[in-house]
Amino acid sequence: MLRRLAVLPLALVLAACQTPRVNHDFDASRDFGAYRSWAWKEPAVQYRPDDPRVRSDLTEQRIRQAVSSQLDQRGLRPAAAGGRADVTLQAYLIVDNRQQQVTTNYGGGWGGGYWGPYWASPAMNETRNIDYKVATLQLDMLDARDGKLVWRGSTEQLVNDNAVSPNERSTVIQKAVNDILSTYPPR
Repeated sequence: MLRRLAVLPLALVLAACQTPRVNHDFDASRDFGAYRSWAWKEPAVQYRPDDPRVRSDLTEQRIRQAVSSQLDQRGLRPAAAGGRADVTLQAYLIVDNRQQQVTTNYGGGWGGGYWGPYWASPAMNETRNIDYKVATLQLDMLDARDGKLVWRGSTEQLVNDNAVSPNERSTVIQKAVNDILSTYPPR
């Protein structure tokens, strides 16, 4: 019973970490209505760390498809072959190792009974370090004329170490890209 109570705060902390955090930033002086076409700035997807366990042609293909689909829904079209795009895009997939300390307090306290107040067992504290990985997907839009960053969006979530099917991976990437582009174009 005591062990189950000790694990509860850990479960709550990890559950809170699973809510994706989405960040957006943009240049308010830009006319986003003027941007009609886009193209990838190569390399289209950069990986940090540049590790074969993170880098994957399949992941890059999923990111490219998800971005293309979401931009199409927002009225941006791929630039014609050989044509010039209004904006160029670059994506980053960053995997960080993070650590969090969790302290569990249990035991100790005053009680009351038939024979009067009494002191229960001494309080005990246990602090543990929890290691976990967080993946951040960041999408940058640069004005093709001057190369300056005009819009950036990112989201992060816990890395699921369990085996995940290709369909689940596609769904996770599609949702992340949808969340990132949810406020594009900015108003």
